[in-house]
Amino acid sequence: MSRIAFDNSYARLPPRFFASVEPTAVSAPRLVKLNEALATELGLDPAWLSSPQGVATLAGNSLVEGAMPIATAYAGHQFGGFNPQLGDGRAILLGEVVDRAGRRRDIQLKGAGPTPFSRRGDGRAALGPVLREYIVGEAMAALGIPTTRALAAVRTGDWVRRERMLPGAILTRVAASHIRIGTFQFFAARGDVEGLRVLADHAIARHYPDCAGSDAPYLCLLEAVIAAQAALVGQWLLIGFIHGVMNTDNMSIAGETIDYGPCAFMDSYDAGTVFSSIDEHGRYAYGNQSAIARWNLTRLAEALLPLLAEDVDQAIPIAQAALDRFEPLFQSGLVAGFRRKLGLATEEPEDIELIRTLLETMQRGKADFTLTFRRLSQDATSLADGEACRHLFANPAEFDGWESRWRQRLEKDTLSAEARRAAMRAVNPLFIPRNHRIEAVIRAAEERDDLAPFEELLSVLAKPYEEQPGRESYALPPAAHERVLATFCGT
Repeated sequence: MSRIAFDNSYARLPPRFFASVEPTAVSAPRLVKLNEALATELGLDPAWLSSPQGVATLAGNSLVEGAMPIATAYAGHQFGGFNPQLGDGRAILLGEVVDRAGRRRDIQLKGAGPTPFSRRGDGRAALGPVLREYIVGEAMAALGIPTTRALAAVRTGDWVRRERMLPGAILTRVAASHIRIGTFQFFAARGDVEGLRVLADHAIARHYPDCAGSDAPYLCLLEAVIAAQAALVGQWLLIGFIHGVMNTDNMSIAGETIDYGPCAFMDSYDAGTVFSSIDEHGRYAYGNQSAIARWNLTRLAEALLPLLAEDVDQAIPIAQAALDRFEPLFQSGLVAGFRRKLGLATEEPEDIELIRTLLETMQRGKADFTLTFRRLSQDATSLADGEACRHLFANPAEFDGWESRWRQRLEKDTLSAEARRAAMRAVNPLFIPRNHRIEAVIRAAEERDDLAPFEELLSVLAKPYEEQPGRESYALPPAAHERVLATFCGT
């Protein structure tokens, strides 16, 4: 019996959907971290995965029975420019499993060697980006944000050449699927309507089965992806997350956060914050993410036009009507989320202005995004008005004016002070994966082979909403000399 019960639906699609390719062996695989809880959730044996045979599988040195390794084909708009063929250049999908909850999940090795889509790349990953994706993905899961997950990280014993020589590693990534907006674009760019139909039918069966019985299943699919992305990006903004590379090939149609490259969480609030070293014009800045999501969804709608109606002139208004649903869905979810962050259980017309004014005051006052909302939960029951929060602002008097209006609004609400505090703490994290903490973890691992900081940071981030005595420093923003101004994709 196989150690992993693979059931590989994507590999049963037509051959033009992927390239069959096996991982390239590495010299000395060593387990960095195994996500034992996730392994159990997937129905896998953590003890076996930690064994030499299991580590060889996670490193790509050994294939277990039932694996059908493939690199998937896709296209994509990268920073607005279209590339008709991208594909998995350093990632190999080992196969799919059905987890204990009955959900189908992909198991993919990232950094497993070159594929036919590598475009002269080495197909490898460095240890730093692997640790970053492990940390941020697992933090997002603990925060309740739909995300791909990290099953394991393995050091390869080999070196990879980037701007300098770096230790190599492989991430085992788990996803609801790896179908992207760019996957649909791949077939649309080739005029392959039958391929589009096969892909859409597969996506419906896997992610949106209720659409199968619809009178217009492909429109239903488009509307479902629009709704999922509107909800996801709203959740990003509510925790101060910046994806960094919202190219269409990095947007999952399952509504999960995928491809943690130059991603980051804001410290001081600024809607124009950009961390990606290659985003020179701020295309993917924090405040642009909803507009870019709609832009990406428009590219999906364009790809699906041949399935929406027989005549393109008939299909365009159908697609446009679906896209027009994005902004109301996004805004309603975002406003509802900010109401929860501010402890409001009811709706009042002035709430949107109250939210907008707070964010503007935070930006002018250079207030820390995460701590502002967390400390408001303390101020909600404090007799000393605003004392926990106001010192985060460079202009505390301006905050005082806003805080007075907030307290007047709370008087109209239905929650008791203690219930409000509990509700606010349940949605306003204390701990996020701050950039300077991640960079410190990476330096310790690369320079000293010290994984203790990595383990401790993961432990802290596993309980982001809870007070953790002795770990208060993990909640603090960086000192001036610790600030991280740019992050990198790691390719």
